[in-house]
Amino acid sequence: MAQPHHSTRTVGVEEELLLVSARTGEPLALSSAVLASAAGEAAGAVFEKELHQEQLEFATRPVADMGALREEIVRWRGEAGRHAEGVGAQVAALATSPMPVRPNRSLGRRYRWLADQFGLTAEEQLTGGCHVHVSVESDDEGVGVLDRIRPWLPLLTAISANSPYWQGKDTGYAGYRSRVWYRLPSAGPYEPFGNAAGYHARVRDLLGTGVLRDQGMIYFDARLSHTFPTVEIRVADVCLEPDTTVLVATLARALVETEARAWRAGEPVPRVPLDLLRLAAWQAARSGPEGPLLDPRTLRPVPPEAAFDALVAHTEAALRDTGDLDRARASLKDLLTRGGGAHRQRALRAEGMELGEVVRACARITTDPGGS
Repeated sequence: MAQPHHSTRTVGVEEELLLVSARTGEPLALSSAVLASAAGEAAGAVFEKELHQEQLEFATRPVADMGALREEIVRWRGEAGRHAEGVGAQVAALATSPMPVRPNRSLGRRYRWLADQFGLTAEEQLTGGCHVHVSVESDDEGVGVLDRIRPWLPLLTAISANSPYWQGKDTGYAGYRSRVWYRLPSAGPYEPFGNAAGYHARVRDLLGTGVLRDQGMIYFDARLSHTFPTVEIRVADVCLEPDTTVLVATLARALVETEARAWRAGEPVPRVPLDLLRLAAWQAARSGPEGPLLDPRTLRPVPPEAAFDALVAHTEAALRDTGDLDRARASLKDLLTRGGGAHRQRALRAEGMELGEVVRACARITTDPGGS
């Protein structure tokens, strides 16, 4: 068995932003122009293209301090906005486009393969996620975490929910992005793997079908990164405000540490059926932080306050050890009081804004969180 983990785990975040018109709020296929603008600067190594040209992705450095993580997120959102403005666009941290759009695929052999393989499902994937990477000491520790973290992941979906609109319509969901994302064949909850060998065997079996092209298309809700020594948690919408992203990252790290301790202690993996996990994920996407949500311990409906209290109680020791406990509690209380990204979008719409105005308002929040 691995030795106890003593150092604070590092965390890195990937955010997928939407490129939009400053005049109409419509998505613009300008990622190549933005990347060209950023080339040669520090941002050139931070920004990447995505499947569709209407999106831009950035990744933070791995850091141990959540204040430093927030600074990174604010910095790179600001830089993305600066380069987008230079080519006549804005960036908006929206997990789906409120405005109608027919996305334009980015160039490249891998993206062409994906579009040919998945057809309309690939075309629909103009969705913005927030992926949280938390360091682990080994694949075995990482799989010990993956097996135990499963019932708690829907709460991160609920906290981050920021995609109520799709193709010009209110979907009735707080986080519709995951409903679109789950149309891909490898996306969503997963069965326990048992150990690292079991995980890698599962990946080989999935790739052996020919349905998927490479390890990057293993779209589990959480997975071992094939690039970094991390567990990558992939259930969150890109969050409208950086503070929500930091909350998601804080809780993700606490969950990884909590479940790693359970693995080291030899505690059994919770026996949660896959179909119940799918229902929990659906409920989280439907309700967001306004609830109801399914309690990860019982898989029965509870008010959101109860679900989040259970999450904090479950991870309390890990949160306390990193000095994040009080901040996490305060952030969750604020989220329950003010509402999340989906609530904010709908509130702007209720004030009389057209959807294009909502997008432009969200673009301002994305790059100027202090002025939100």
